[in-house]
Amino acid sequence: MTVESTAARKPRRSSTGGGKRASAKKAAPQKSTEPELVQLLTPEGKRVENAEYDGYVASITPEELRGLYRDMVLTRRFDAEATALQRQGELGLWASLLGQEAAQIGSGRATRDDDYVFPTYREHGVAWCRGVDPTNLLGMFRGVNNGGWDPNSNNFHLYTIVIGSQTLHATGYAMGVTKDGADSAVIAYFGDGASSQGDVAESFTFSAVYNAPVVFFCQNNQWAISEPTERQTRVPLFQRAQGYGFPGVRVDGNDVLAVLAVTRWALERARTGEGPALIEAFTYRMGAHTTSDDPTKYRRDEEREAWEAKDPILRLRAYLESEGHADEAFFAELEDESEALGKRVREVVRAMPDPDLMAIFENVYADGHALVDEERAQFAAYQASFADAPAGGEGK
Repeated sequence: MTVESTAARKPRRSSTGGGKRASAKKAAPQKSTEPELVQLLTPEGKRVENAEYDGYVASITPEELRGLYRDMVLTRRFDAEATALQRQGELGLWASLLGQEAAQIGSGRATRDDDYVFPTYREHGVAWCRGVDPTNLLGMFRGVNNGGWDPNSNNFHLYTIVIGSQTLHATGYAMGVTKDGADSAVIAYFGDGASSQGDVAESFTFSAVYNAPVVFFCQNNQWAISEPTERQTRVPLFQRAQGYGFPGVRVDGNDVLAVLAVTRWALERARTGEGPALIEAFTYRMGAHTTSDDPTKYRRDEEREAWEAKDPILRLRAYLESEGHADEAFFAELEDESEALGKRVREVVRAMPDPDLMAIFENVYADGHALVDEERAQFAAYQASFADAPAGGEGK
């Protein structure tokens, strides 16, 4: 299955004739439960042909397929360990990528070393592909640093908490790439919720006008915290590209092969001067928005269970097994590697210092402020009260 680039579509003539307006009932859009998208692996792990994108993964080897599977498994293991560490009080917050491994690994492995990546705060799988030590991602969530890695070492920008702003940073960087005469590309990650932000709209405008070599990668996990996508837009997100004059494609975000192929296509056209593209990876956030969220309050169990049947890791494993590309020894070895990664992550995080609780009052104002000084003193007194309380109970 595939979907044509929206920039190439022609408007259809009205079928009502005579300039008469169709009735509201007939004109009402029909909501599709199975959106049309690019897919190379079915949820059952069956390979399907796609004339437009097959060529971008035609030369992939069994070793590379096993590598994609390994990336997804280890990324999920790291994510699960980080979630557990937050529940144990070792991290202040964690944004899980559970269910979105294929979207991140497929797109991350499509990038070249000289490409530049602008993430949000959930792109742990992309960071893995760019060679960022996963333990470096955790310092910010513990409150002991502002990122923990040098963005220029891996061409992977620091995590961005402000929703959607990184798309403008990516567009500006891409415009600079063009002025430098380089043939690299830029990729910016954001979610369906961020697609409603003005910064994203502005980045679409500037990238189109200046033909910037940037790929906008939207992970549509269908929930902006508790807000479903249908309350954010009346059309599929990839179709927004049409209004800005560049192509948009919707890909099965749980199909790592399809994501790899589509992202390679988009990055290649960006590098060769064809300008921006929008990829909507249609996927699902199987966990909570963050560890401060309770998705059971706004999502049905049936919906989650339906998407669990489309699990990206199980999908690729089924394909590997059916094609004879992986045996039980491979899976057993990977399980051991996964456990070793989890152990290392626990040890590194627990060795990190506790955050400086008073640092929150620093750099609020350039020259200081009386109210901040007052709040700092109140908070210091509050913290000191715990030291004065007797062990095992509250102070009397």
